[in-house]
Amino acid sequence: AQAGREEHPCSGRVRAWNTRVPPPRWGRRNQPINMNHYANKKSAAESMLDIALLMANASQLKAVVEQGPSFAFFVPLVVLISISLALQISVGVLLIFLVKYDLNNPAKHAKLDFLNNLATGLVFIIVVVNIFITAFGVQKPVMDVAPRQ
Repeated sequence: AQAGREEHPCSGRVRAWNTRVPPPRWGRRNQPINMNHYANKKSAAESMLDIALLMANASQLKAVVEQGPSFAFFVPLVVLISISLALQISVGVLLIFLVKYDLNNPAKHAKLDFLNNLATGLVFIIVVVNIFITAFGVQKPVMDVAPRQ
């Protein structure tokens, strides 16, 4: 090796001693991010969260129906949970359409932006509806284990 230079033992590349190479970031390569790949990952994560909330709402609906119409908040909870379930299914379908579009096509950017904003707005409404569902309080019915005398 020349004076002021050293050969890297792993790569065999020659570099100057006084140059500093920044460490790589978390698996990041020296190439631009693939927006389609990023959007697909984001949509998949949102879909998984949507499925978890869908399951929780289905469980809440079952608990309310088991309590029956005598429960003080039966009708409001059934309506709110039904609205939440319908909106979640809508967002799920919307996310499927978002994944199908090519982000690298500038002609589709306006449509994708609108659909993304629509999905975000619907998710916000779902959160607000679920806050009200929680406020009304869904409890599983208590089963009497001991017979009454």
